[in-house]
Amino acid sequence: MNAVERVLAIDWSGAKTGARNKIWLCEVAGGEVLRLESGRSRAEIADHLIEAAERDPRFVVGLDFAFSFPAGFLEKRAHKRVESVWEEAEMLGERWLAHCPNPPFWGKPGKKKPPLGDLLQRKTELAVGAQTRRRPMSVFQIGGAGAVGVGSIRGMPVLRRLRAAGFSIWPFHEPAWPLVVEIWPRIFMGKVKKSRQEARQRHMERHYPGIVGKARQAAERSDDAFDALVSALEMERHREELGRLGRAEDETALLEGAIWRPGAS
Repeated sequence: MNAVERVLAIDWSGAKTGARNKIWLCEVAGGEVLRLESGRSRAEIADHLIEAAERDPRFVVGLDFAFSFPAGFLEKRAHKRVESVWEEAEMLGERWLAHCPNPPFWGKPGKKKPPLGDLLQRKTELAVGAQTRRRPMSVFQIGGAGAVGVGSIRGMPVLRRLRAAGFSIWPFHEPAWPLVVEIWPRIFMGKVKKSRQEARQRHMERHYPGIVGKARQAAERSDDAFDALVSALEMERHREELGRLGRAEDETALLEGAIWRPGAS
């Protein structure tokens, strides 16, 4: 692949209602923030990306939800390829979210965390936790503070749609434009308490003093906008690494996926 010319980072939401206010998209090229905006649903985000690819496919998209499940869970369900995982999530995902079958899911009233052992998390989440000392949440948690399962389960059908439209989803496919990678915004911002506006303001002042105007104001007002902005800026900073990404050779990664992080590709 050639060098990445522009990146988009999307702070995702699995909310059943009000997702348009919670999903933020940031586009950066040449160190310049081209836009930081909300107002699209999950389906509309997919529409928007597909339309953008039709005009110019040479971009990378970072989406902050889990692209798959732990391998042990998938092997028990006889999945051999990630495409079948996304298909099952599209078919059964709303049922999982409504009924919270336990195990492996938990987080809804009366559904406590089960003793999942090695089935709890993906290999990539353990690796990120070892690097950052703050492990991403399990995709099986679909209720409670910090739960990522809802957004992931409602995001997998979007991946299926993007793949059908010709997107390459890393690390499952040979790299091609447009390229989609899984991100975890916390990797890009260290220990900042991003839920606090004053902490976001200090982080912007310290690390991105050149970002001004509406983008700066939005990131200081909203932690969702902050996540999208910081992720896009850091992805663009490491665009050469993104341009060198290849399909995974490890069988586990080909089924579970991987969180992209600078220096680990």
